[in-house]
Amino acid sequence: MTPYDLVAIGRCGVDIYPLDHGVGLEDVERFGKFLGGSATNVTVAAARHGRRAAIITRTGRDPFGRFIHRALRGFGVDDTFVTEVDGPPTPVTFCEIFPPDRFPLYFYRYPTAPDLMIEADEIPLEAVRTAGVLWATVTGLSQEPSRSAHFAAWQARGRRRHTVLDLDYRPMFWPDPGEAAAQVGKALDHVTVAVGNREECAVAVGESEPTRAADALLERGVELAIVKRGPEGVLAATADERVEVPPFPVDVVNGLGAGDAFGGALVHGLLAGWDLRRVVRFANVAGAIVASRLECADAMPAEAEVTAVMNGRLEGER
Repeated sequence: MTPYDLVAIGRCGVDIYPLDHGVGLEDVERFGKFLGGSATNVTVAAARHGRRAAIITRTGRDPFGRFIHRALRGFGVDDTFVTEVDGPPTPVTFCEIFPPDRFPLYFYRYPTAPDLMIEADEIPLEAVRTAGVLWATVTGLSQEPSRSAHFAAWQARGRRRHTVLDLDYRPMFWPDPGEAAAQVGKALDHVTVAVGNREECAVAVGESEPTRAADALLERGVELAIVKRGPEGVLAATADERVEVPPFPVDVVNGLGAGDAFGGALVHGLLAGWDLRRVVRFANVAGAIVASRLECADAMPAEAEVTAVMNGRLEGER
């Protein structure tokens, strides 16, 4: 079997996003239905850049589960490793949209969700070992059996290059923040790339100041630490290089998918062998493009669009 460029493991679901903006959910009358879930969105973003991507996840035995399979195939993502579970339904997520910076999320995935029921013996070990990039998120560590499945995947792969942990800490999934920090600490021993914002870095390594957070992640053995600084841009660091990329301003419609677009573009740039500044700048612009749109998965840009936006901005600055 030809190796995948990207194998991701983690959350999937259906996003039910309001088409009426600037009002609470109690006043929304129109909604759109979209593929969602952070790890899933990253595979879609990578596929849009021409990468062969697959997602390891689970759905309920229900119409929304069937929708997820159809949507993944439509985006060019391999759904071979998406399996059904008996019991909990495919989760849905609602949000409220108050541009430019308030987008409350409401997850319907309690007491558990199918994507947290991934079993260790279901991990496609050969696909995980040979993938160009293995992508996982901290959310997947919040419950068993998903937690053990993640560690089984990392153990099968070894600490191979481009083994990425999206720090993606969401407090509603963790009854004990201390447990989150402990599990992230264990996970860092298995990965070579860590990506997160200041708050997520604070959970992972106890540091929120970007430079100290990057240093702490590198001290844990990762080869590349990326700290998202919100309106201040992005810091990326390796043992030999430090790159700061400024923010890419856009008119924000929905900021929820920007990080996943960043992730898919990061995967693409790393596999392409670009220099670090180009990789991070490209990923930053991809994230900004998606922030200017309502959808997440459906909004992911292809490389040509990101490049055109980058070049257009450069032209405007001359």
